[in-house]
Amino acid sequence: MCHSHAQRGSCCGPSGSWHSTRRYEHHHYPGERLGVRRPLRFMAWKLGLDERQVAELATILNELKTERAQAEVDDRRALALLADAAAAEAFDRDKAVEAGRLRTTSVERVQQKVADSLGRIHALLDAEQRARLAYLLRTGTLVM
Repeated sequence: MCHSHAQRGSCCGPSGSWHSTRRYEHHHYPGERLGVRRPLRFMAWKLGLDERQVAELATILNELKTERAQAEVDDRRALALLADAAAAEAFDRDKAVEAGRLRTTSVERVQQKVADSLGRIHALLDAEQRARLAYLLRTGTLVM
């Protein structure tokens, strides 16, 4: 969890991944990204998941982590395009536009994955667990 977010108690980048608050995740260092195991344990504990649910949730969270990692690759590619546009003898507007398009597409893809994942999680949970999940989301204890 980045240090500035630790002060507010949550961390969620533009990639839309799951993160829990500092009450549970208090030992991160600046620049460190949250992996799958910790949100999985946090959610399993808070939602009272059984083994089957934990296994399926692990798959869902891992897919989100993969999509977030791809978004980071896309962002680095976009930054390289911007740098190339700025370094050229004449400003290369096409590269700058392509960088923006790459970033937009990447964010949209991650947000779609978050929505799809939430739908899968919803189907996985019983009514009481869904109510607990909604509470965690509403209170900011769990951030997508």
